[in-house]
Amino acid sequence: MQNESKGSVPSSMADRIANASIWWFAFGYFACYVPYSLIARAISRGLWWGTNGPMDGARLLPLSLVVSAVGMVIFLYATGLWRYAHQFKIGPLSIPRPSTGTFLSGLCTATIIATTTLAYTFKGISIVFAMLLMRGGVLMIAPAVDMLSGRKARWFSWVGLFLSFLALVVAFWEPGGSTALNTAVVVDISLYLAAYFVRLRLMSSMAKSDDSSKQWQFFAEEQIVGVSAIMAFVVVLAALGWGSLGRELAQGFSLFDGGIVLAGVLLIGLFSQGTGIFGGLILLNKQENTFCVPVNRSSSILAGVLASGLLTWFFNAPAPSPYKLAGAGLIIAAILVLSIPPLVERHQKRKAAKA
Repeated sequence: MQNESKGSVPSSMADRIANASIWWFAFGYFACYVPYSLIARAISRGLWWGTNGPMDGARLLPLSLVVSAVGMVIFLYATGLWRYAHQFKIGPLSIPRPSTGTFLSGLCTATIIATTTLAYTFKGISIVFAMLLMRGGVLMIAPAVDMLSGRKARWFSWVGLFLSFLALVVAFWEPGGSTALNTAVVVDISLYLAAYFVRLRLMSSMAKSDDSSKQWQFFAEEQIVGVSAIMAFVVVLAALGWGSLGRELAQGFSLFDGGIVLAGVLLIGLFSQGTGIFGGLILLNKQENTFCVPVNRSSSILAGVLASGLLTWFFNAPAPSPYKLAGAGLIIAAILVLSIPPLVERHQKRKAAKA
């Protein structure tokens, strides 16, 4: 047996991904988040075709996570990014393994995957409101992570952060907005935010640099640990059947014969992994967290607004309130503030280089 670390592995696909604009990743995140949040909400509320009534969110986890795990493996091997991970040699076999830091970040990723899916299934919490709680909380964490990591945030990042935070304030301003926060919701959101704080700190110290090989190493190892950890947790808890959560998880495996419901659950897993891939690529961008986090959060909030509108259109669910639409408007303003100055700076550099 032998431990090896392949810090730099030639990969044309990795080079193309590294040179892609952060806004392409934001679009991919948005495109995956719309169906992910829409289907999770529709099935849990009994609105999806073939459902016989509301379904506990925990029942959606087992099979959706199986699809996420398969999707993760296919992506890492198709792009060659798995080669950037530390390797554990057993004879002729080379098996990816995490470092201590990426192992911890992967555990945080597993927590984020589970708490995100559950957040869209709580009764009385709309998709947009759940998103504003989670995304707004992470936005407040971003500048603190930058300061702790010694990274300087530029002025437009702070403006984008302020507008995004204001969107959260508007959501809470809505009558009854805060009354839907029961104990389960508070615990879920708290775990989500704590996991993101640790994850962003580890990303900033280990992967946010001009060395793309460090980014891909962190990305590959975190993805492997994240999906593996949450799968192991769900399988063990379902097998033991402890408490109502264990029983619901065990019942989730019975959805194999669920027909169109099964198709929906599998799509949740597919698009969930898509958000994990694109979301991770956004956050690993070498720019400061006060810029990357609002790009990440804004994409998902806009996706939530669209998903809510589609729920209303196809399933006659309640339409987003004016408060939530106002919050979405503030998010659009944040995107403009975050995108225009960097584009202007890039144009000025190109112009100066030609002079």
